[in-house]
Amino acid sequence: MGQRMSRDDESEPAPAGLDTSVAHSARMYDWWIGGKDNFAVDRELGEQFARAIPSIPAMARENRAFMHRVVRYLSRAGIRQFLDVGTGIPTSPNVHEIAQEIVADSHVIYVDNDPLVLTHARALMVSDPAGRTAYIDADFTKPEAILDNPQLRAVLDLDEPVGLLMIAVLMLARDSDDPWGAVRTLMDALPSGSYLAITHPGQDFDPAAMEAVVQAATAAGMTLVPRRRAEVERFFAGWELVDPGVVPVMAWHPDSEASAGLETAFYWAGLARKP
Repeated sequence: MGQRMSRDDESEPAPAGLDTSVAHSARMYDWWIGGKDNFAVDRELGEQFARAIPSIPAMARENRAFMHRVVRYLSRAGIRQFLDVGTGIPTSPNVHEIAQEIVADSHVIYVDNDPLVLTHARALMVSDPAGRTAYIDADFTKPEAILDNPQLRAVLDLDEPVGLLMIAVLMLARDSDDPWGAVRTLMDALPSGSYLAITHPGQDFDPAAMEAVVQAATAAGMTLVPRRRAEVERFFAGWELVDPGVVPVMAWHPDSEASAGLETAFYWAGLARKP
């Protein structure tokens, strides 16, 4: 797994069962967007990333803002069910809070395999009484475990359209893990009228900077695979891309949430509908 990074604050408490001697992508992301569920090792690696890409915290916030926009878009388009794969550490507003503000009886399944997310899962369950939420502990590279979990069909009706969200998670799988096949398995389980939303770090924006963060991640034992636009478009194959297609995340239906002074964020983003 590569080099371990030492923590500089051994008094920092951690939930039982968590390995805080190694940086974790979700905790690093949590730090970038202003959360508190992170540790010295995560901040250390996050700072290494920021030396290569100084605006990376603002980019992470833009990625989060896309999630807000796309959930609102889908809710207004009639989607009442969401499958959020790679949920990450809960940060309000979460998917169910955004969706249920528009349609109170929206149903949401959250999926992640991070022990820290599991410790916070109750925060993901505080649903509007008219709606419903649940959490599944599973790895997106093993989609059958998600689809076979009884919680899924207890909360979602797979005969009705679902909004599948895969926000900044697919870069955690190597090409050899076939993330395209994993996503296709989930897509194939959903009915016509469903949607897939993806954000993905892009190799195209600044290849040298991205190579620097990949090297830092690899040295810390973390998998990080930024991909080019065509590789991200491949995830949507056979579905109808919603305008403007796969674009830099800030260009997808932008609104006033854009970070001041940030020209672009190094994420591709897109939304597609199943015919």
